[in-house]
Amino acid sequence: MNYWEERYLKGETGWDAGTITTPLKEYINQLTDKNLKILIPGAGNGYEFDYLIEKGFHNVFVVDIAKTPLENIKKRKPEHTSNLINADFFSLTTTYDLIIEQTFFCALPPEMRPQYAKKMASLLNPKGKLAGLLFDFPLTNEGPPFGGSKTEYTNLFSNSFYLKTLEIAYNSIKPRENKELFFIFEVK
Repeated sequence: MNYWEERYLKGETGWDAGTITTPLKEYINQLTDKNLKILIPGAGNGYEFDYLIEKGFHNVFVVDIAKTPLENIKKRKPEHTSNLINADFFSLTTTYDLIIEQTFFCALPPEMRPQYAKKMASLLNPKGKLAGLLFDFPLTNEGPPFGGSKTEYTNLFSNSFYLKTLEIAYNSIKPRENKELFFIFEVK
């Protein structure tokens, strides 16, 4: 059985905040182009998806390797079943205007980070953006979640992206306070 599917089935979903987190909610609130083609990879239960749909964005897609979280989204948003992709993120080929990062990066083994950065750049349209949250705590072999630092992220992403914003999130939820970096990277 898939590692992530097993975590959902056992209820081992400590990363699940139960709602969209404040930094992403506030970022989405300032988006004005409702026609943006948006991807949320490794979206889990997809609270960001729900919020985007409720705000009038309909060109939003979720990809997750586990079926259970996609089934959970289907129950809440049955009219958007075609927006849910049960696949390995690294197999995607469609391009997007915006990709929202929320706990997907930190779930990947650290040795996959260069592959993640390269894949993200390949999935974005010209001037496309990768935006969201990255953890800011020391990287260890324990995880997921796996940590990281501003320096690591700068080195990892600066070849393929213009780093527009990379700063401590001032509005993180309590359990993640002072442990998250909010970022907006634009593909080169």
